[in-house]
Amino acid sequence: MPLDMIPEAAFPAVHRATVLRVEHGRAESGDDHLVEEVPVALVYNRISHAVMLASPENLEDLGLGFSLSEGILADRDELFGVAVREGCDGLEVHMDIPFERFIALRDRRRSMTARTGCGLCGVEKLESVARVKGTVARGAPVSAAAVARALDAFTDRQRLHRLTGAVHGVAWVARTGEIRSVREDVGRHNALDKLIGWLAATGADATDGFVLTSSRASFEMVQKAAAVGIGCLVAISAPTALAVRLAEGCGLTLAGFARGQRLVVYSHAGFLVV
Repeated sequence: MPLDMIPEAAFPAVHRATVLRVEHGRAESGDDHLVEEVPVALVYNRISHAVMLASPENLEDLGLGFSLSEGILADRDELFGVAVREGCDGLEVHMDIPFERFIALRDRRRSMTARTGCGLCGVEKLESVARVKGTVARGAPVSAAAVARALDAFTDRQRLHRLTGAVHGVAWVARTGEIRSVREDVGRHNALDKLIGWLAATGADATDGFVLTSSRASFEMVQKAAAVGIGCLVAISAPTALAVRLAEGCGLTLAGFARGQRLVVYSHAGFLVV
């Protein structure tokens, strides 16, 4: 097998290191687990679009999810092929997309480079940051009891976090509270994109459940969720004010401080029932 086609599994997500533990004035050497953080390039039709630091697993999901949540592709059928390859200093996710989508992406990159403005990715107006148009489609309401059931199982499903304590976890939860899939990454946005990729690849109904995240609910998290039709985002930590305003405007139910039997609903509370 050529070196540039090594499977993703050949790049472990966890590194074992020898450390010195100090406690109550005593020092002892031992092993510890560190999460790997590698540069990952997203390459469309052989042209690199973005480079991010990410955990080196589920990268095909990351490529698809990023493409959908960022509006590069409209649906999963527009991704003709994806392959994870070794690059000079990291990994590359090579994706084949329709010519018209590639041209639109190229023009978007040129526009971002040419503009000066508020400093957010080169956009001229703050309103331009929000890519979500219209209102998110909704399914049946989610119960607070379902959120509590998912929270009970969430920690055990976060394999990398249990080993390293250094990653974010994002879960897709059925309306019953059953966790269907978990994705983890050093970046919370990457973890969500990986989950979005899994949703698209499996054909799961984005209106038939909710996303549970171990991180805070930032503007970008809400935007990515709403962009692919996810109607409910529940965070263990707090949301930002901008995230709440976006959620309110696009019809997404946003909850935070979900711990045990407690949570705080910040927008469209009618979708999350007691």
